[in-house]
Amino acid sequence: MPRFTHLHTVSGFSLRYGASHPERLAERAAERGMDALALTDRDTLAGAVRFAKACATAGVRPLFGVDLAVAGPEPAGQQTPARRRAPVRGGAFVDESAPRVTFLARDGARGWADLCRLVTAAHTADGTPRLAWSDNHGGGLIVLLGPDSDVGRALAAGRPDRAARLLVPWREVYGDALRLEAVWHGRTGTGPGSLRLAARTVGFAAEQRVRPVLSNAVRYADPGQGPVADVLDAARRLVPVDAAKERDSGEAWLKDPGAMLHAAERIVESAGFRRETALRLLEQTETTAASCLVDPEDDLGMGTVHFPEPHLVGAARRTAQRTLASRAAAGMVLRGYAGRRAYWERMHEELDIIAHHGFATYFLTVAQVVDDVRKMGIRVAARGSGAGSLVNHLLGIAHADPVEHGLLMERFLSKRRMVLPDIDIDVESARRLEVYRAIIDRFGAERVATVSMPETYRVRHAIRDVGAALSLDPAEIDRIAKSFPHIRARDARAALQELPELKELAGEQERYGRLWELVEALDALPRGVAMHPCGVLLSDASLPARTPVVPTSGEGFPMSQFDKDDVEDLGLLKLDVLGVRMQSAMAHAVAEVERATGERIDLDALPDDDPATYRLIRSAETLGCFQIESPGQRDLVGRLQPATFHDLAVDISLFRPGPVAADMVRPFIEARHGRAPVRYPHPDLRGPLEETYGVVVFHEQIIHIVDIMTGCGRDEADRVRRGLSDPESQGRIKVWFAQSAAARGYDAVNNCVNIKNCMNKQSWSFERCIYMSSEILIAIR
Repeated sequence: MPRFTHLHTVSGFSLRYGASHPERLAERAAERGMDALALTDRDTLAGAVRFAKACATAGVRPLFGVDLAVAGPEPAGQQTPARRRAPVRGGAFVDESAPRVTFLARDGARGWADLCRLVTAAHTADGTPRLAWSDNHGGGLIVLLGPDSDVGRALAAGRPDRAARLLVPWREVYGDALRLEAVWHGRTGTGPGSLRLAARTVGFAAEQRVRPVLSNAVRYADPGQGPVADVLDAARRLVPVDAAKERDSGEAWLKDPGAMLHAAERIVESAGFRRETALRLLEQTETTAASCLVDPEDDLGMGTVHFPEPHLVGAARRTAQRTLASRAAAGMVLRGYAGRRAYWERMHEELDIIAHHGFATYFLTVAQVVDDVRKMGIRVAARGSGAGSLVNHLLGIAHADPVEHGLLMERFLSKRRMVLPDIDIDVESARRLEVYRAIIDRFGAERVATVSMPETYRVRHAIRDVGAALSLDPAEIDRIAKSFPHIRARDARAALQELPELKELAGEQERYGRLWELVEALDALPRGVAMHPCGVLLSDASLPARTPVVPTSGEGFPMSQFDKDDVEDLGLLKLDVLGVRMQSAMAHAVAEVERATGERIDLDALPDDDPATYRLIRSAETLGCFQIESPGQRDLVGRLQPATFHDLAVDISLFRPGPVAADMVRPFIEARHGRAPVRYPHPDLRGPLEETYGVVVFHEQIIHIVDIMTGCGRDEADRVRRGLSDPESQGRIKVWFAQSAAARGYDAVNNCVNIKNCMNKQSWSFERCIYMSSEILIAIR
């Protein structure tokens, strides 16, 4: 059996067109004996990173490409505006008239950069993405002219003379990188997917001495998914399936090499060639696939971090690491720590970890952003595990002193933790977009973009689109959709059987035919793309060569087509700039006080031990106090009676579903007020649990417990803590924990008690560094 590689395949990231996830396509390619597969989504490269990861898991070599609408080479002065097709009654103004062409990357990083450039260029104009002919070039590309290209349409119309004329400019630009794509989907006539057009394409290729390739223009992974494609077409055009011009043939699935050999034989026979020509057609296709060499690590940059150039963050004359060490040492003096040995030791330990990973530029970059925001007069504070770093504190990124408050660097970064650390920055919500502009101004548009966020099908959206496609009454669709809670689409039928509130609808289940099956088939497929509410990525000046960048609606900020997880895999620094209303409220309060009294208050200089403040909190009259104003919180602060900021932190940590469900609030309050003795699971755990009366409240306490009982070190203990969130890892962790603790002399009873405490992650899922780095302290003053 000859080998075969699909060169034209779309996934669900081709919005409302592709019907399968990239992961499913990679799995099916491996199962059907293919060792390579191309992903060529429409107008986007958004699925490329997860496709590359899925291919690595499946043992399939990934090929990367894109399917774009391309404007023709109009003579100068004769460009005509794009015509918008009048919709059918009730339809949408969807312009699908432009010819479409498939581009494949063939020359490593150069080919990938060409793809990114083409996609970026196609999205620069308003309206439907379309590549201008002036942007249509790239030495690292292979071009497939298929049934939807201008050449293919001329052949379908029986005009080989026109097809020959249209082929000339393509040849001039791409030369030997040009291919003619034959597709047979079992359709009749001479249109796309018909045997006659496929045969004409192969014959035309021979006449013009252009290499032909065979593809199946794949839209879904498995046979039988044609109706799903019909629903997506209907949703895209806003017309019912039965009113669409044509239905999907059901043949656009990821066929195995045997099926594609059969298609090749039928096509060449229809073209008047001998059957052995079919093998040459498959060979040409394989040769084309073999030339598409793009390595995800070497060429996409996966696994390598790309920081802004050091000179942009103050490291022009010295290395970034030396600059960071100098700034940290200066921070020690400025903050009054110069005479404290423990602080110097902690600083040098952290700098050693940072140097081990080569992350100095990362810290300098975040510090530069925070400094710029403060200079703009905007309130800013770091949150999250970054507050556990003394270096962050010394650079002015984090406000809290991690040594004084017992925060752990291992929660943020360690030598064993290979991922890029994550620092979230809270700014005034009313001025968040100003911060975005400041970052772009500082680093340049060639280094900065926002992060995209795919909006995927869940059950309600899926019911609405499938119901409309099946011509259900709009009022009926609305009733059905609103009956469901906000759950995944794939759980629709299970919810009908299990949820009491859907009992009446379940009795009508058979009335709606294939509705439920099609709803579940849309599960998690992207249905739109939005700008992430806080993600900003920074890179060196090669950013446009590693991600397509498209304009956002409204403010027009540049946006990468990759989501928050993808950009981290690509080694791009992602900074979360969160707009927090409380920050804006505090800034407004300061301004109002200054307006009324003429006095400018420095919120960061206010003490955190004001007795009058805590008397007010203990009275439970805390409406308007951030984090402690809800009815449940007012009840809890009345019972807990906080007297210090640490007490408030515990209060906020306990007021969560996990601790409440695990009955952790009552024993804490009873022990705190002396109404019950403090009990520790083991005397050795008194140190980490003493401040919370023997109750495990914080992530940091879990790290200490695991370290004490197993001797694994805090960095490994943090890895174990993170593993507790994965149900598949918990069994392995239990075994390791029991063996390691027993080897250090902890008896089985205490061991079991501590395993139970550690495994109950829902009960302690709060980070001490969150309350120390947030605006909680200032908000209550």
